[in-house]
Amino acid sequence: MSETLSPREVFHELLTGITEGRFTEVTRLYAEDTVVESVFEPVGPRRYEGRAVLAERFAQVAAHSLLELRAHNVVVRETDDPEVVVAEWDYQVLHRETGRTFEAANIQVLRVRDGLIVHSRDYHDHLAVAVAGGRLPELVAALG
Repeated sequence: MSETLSPREVFHELLTGITEGRFTEVTRLYAEDTVVESVFEPVGPRRYEGRAVLAERFAQVAAHSLLELRAHNVVVRETDDPEVVVAEWDYQVLHRETGRTFEAANIQVLRVRDGLIVHSRDYHDHLAVAVAGGRLPELVAALG
């Protein structure tokens, strides 16, 4: 029988999987009834409910991602709730299509129960990604 991962360990597994481009594999870190909120998503869904829905989203990201990510300045803070950690980090990003490099700030608030993410509130810098990909006019049009 394997040992259940702590919330801190689950976050590190998630971050490693994402930076290594293993998007479809990281879904195993989420509970069947997980809820993921992408608070600063400018267009499109801001809430994903269920591991199956999240797996579809990660599959789309895996198929279309043009970004190479390297995480640094990673800080994970435990809270007075043993299920909750708050993680802050920066991505050093290379946009493969445009060749632009940039830094993107991130915060995640994870609730982990029995080694699985049951809830996540994600604060990612989507605007930086749009700018680096030359998609700012498209984003502005979508917001209008």
